[in-house]
Amino acid sequence: MSGLDLLQEKIGYRFRDQALIREAVTHSSYVKESREAVRSNERLEFLGDAFFDAVIGEELFRRFPKREEGSLSRIRAAIVCEKSLAKEAAGIDLGEHLLLGRGEEKNGGRERESILADALEAVIGAVYVDGGFEAVKRVVLDLFHGIIEDAARGKYVQQDYKTRLQEVLQAEGITEIRYFLTGEEGPDHDKTFMVRLAVNGLPQTEGTGKSKKQAEQEAARKMLELKRTENAI
Repeated sequence: MSGLDLLQEKIGYRFRDQALIREAVTHSSYVKESREAVRSNERLEFLGDAFFDAVIGEELFRRFPKREEGSLSRIRAAIVCEKSLAKEAAGIDLGEHLLLGRGEEKNGGRERESILADALEAVIGAVYVDGGFEAVKRVVLDLFHGIIEDAARGKYVQQDYKTRLQEVLQAEGITEIRYFLTGEEGPDHDKTFMVRLAVNGLPQTEGTGKSKKQAEQEAARKMLELKRTENAI
């Protein structure tokens, strides 16, 4: 059994288009060093992020009919985060199947949380492209069953600044909250991302982090600090 066959067995889904699963495990560092005409997993990651969020949101809405929006948002945030994605990616040994550049390989890319999380989102995106929503729903709910149960019981307590900021601003009638990637620095194995937070179309705060999600959290944290300062005046 090949490596990608084993990976498909672990996620419980067999791809009709095998090129999709290969693309899902192809990191940008490999593309830059390869002479092959290959594409990185970044586009699939973008798609997988959206459908992962949608599947978890639908499941929580269905399972907890009496919980308010704020409670559901906090549970979802505990599930739809880099740490839980990386944990499940490690559980299916996703790192062993990644195609990495030599520098990323030497610097422990197979165990890096941000790379594992992004790759699992890419796999989720690939399942959607290959099999549609019901297929991706089955895969996500199977992989994240334990984390969903734990999060519902309040096991995961984390500082989710993005969700908290959304709650604060929505209470003020503000719903247009957007995060923009403004830049990235450093080699593939040690990138730093810069994100700008805009509220009602106006730039507010900026954040940096070793992943886009971390940078977004930092921007949201700074905005919350600004709000606290304003309220104290």
